[in-house]
Amino acid sequence: MRNIKRTELKTLKDFYALMGATRQVRFNAVQAILDGGDVSGDVILSLKNALASLEDVPELDGKRVLSLGGERIIELDMDYEINETQKDLFYLEEGEETFLEFLSDLHEDFDEHVRAGHDLLSGVDLNCLISDRDGTINNYCARYLTSVQSIYNAVFFSRFAMNKAQRAVILTSAPLDGLIGISVNPEGKIYYAASKGRECLDLEGRIRRLPIPSEKQTAIEMLNARLQTLLSRSEYEKYTLIGSGLQFKFGQSTVARQDIGNSIPDEESSAFLETIEALVAEVDPDKKNFRIEDTGLDVEIILTVETSDDGLKDFDKGDGVEYLNAEMEFEMFRGPHLICGDTGSDVPMLETALEMSTESLAIYVTKKEELAVRVRGLSPSAVIVPEPDMLVTILGTI
Repeated sequence: MRNIKRTELKTLKDFYALMGATRQVRFNAVQAILDGGDVSGDVILSLKNALASLEDVPELDGKRVLSLGGERIIELDMDYEINETQKDLFYLEEGEETFLEFLSDLHEDFDEHVRAGHDLLSGVDLNCLISDRDGTINNYCARYLTSVQSIYNAVFFSRFAMNKAQRAVILTSAPLDGLIGISVNPEGKIYYAASKGRECLDLEGRIRRLPIPSEKQTAIEMLNARLQTLLSRSEYEKYTLIGSGLQFKFGQSTVARQDIGNSIPDEESSAFLETIEALVAEVDPDKKNFRIEDTGLDVEIILTVETSDDGLKDFDKGDGVEYLNAEMEFEMFRGPHLICGDTGSDVPMLETALEMSTESLAIYVTKKEELAVRVRGLSPSAVIVPEPDMLVTILGTI
């Protein structure tokens, strides 16, 4: 392992490189903990140096300021990167029991929510655990590529996945290479399903993909070229640097129009959404190839798939679950399963799982009553918690 030294972060590239370096440090720590060993002092020193480097970045109106090259600067929300590093250091230095007390103090009604999750899962051995990542088992970050999984998070999630589920799947809309690059769970234990389940890294390290018809592949390549040209213009470049940025996935493309820190004025963000919608309409005037899903933060442009009644729909995470079940031979007609998510786009996972097995359970992370009602309408026993830390603690301490 290459130790991280305290360094002055001047550019956005420096910041990305530092967070990339913490990935290997955290991966090694997780492996040591799950193997029952001790975490080396080098890990703690590296994380302390990384934290100091992050905290040293100058602030302006509550945002950290870095150079984009030349005289251009960018203001960044670094709360996730700083907070998760602080939490990892506390976890390593004070131990798990004290860390759980810290989480209980940090989040209102923490113990009550954890108990509800334990009641749901007590005595249950799962066939499949299928979970979204960001906002579900991972705290939200203002940028995808620096949202490196924390040590405590990986230990809690992996411990449950390895001991209480026959198969554990992280199913996200992100691209596969990005998902793997920010995850620190042990290798060969968890399926990484990306692009809403169109592509997956299996436990043997093989990448499996749902084939895309050639005409639709041509259409998305044309779309991606147009998006690349648009986002290279100076007035739109900032959208590649916030939130999810510009991501070309397998069968889907994503463009950020806002981040969790509301870095973009609302009017400007809405105008950019209209620009994207107009571009898609130019590429696909008959609406045969694409559907647009706007999350408020990201604009998801998704290839359509044919339905049983000869219609068209966008590929959703329920379709992803169906593909994974068939491709990986999950035998999801055998329950029970646990489905976890945090947005409406995660509900099709639960709907599909329930169609395969009525024993499917649900824990969703949300503060939105509308989503909670929708989930409980499908699964009356579902547990709703407001924070990802609560969900991973439920899993890690059952």
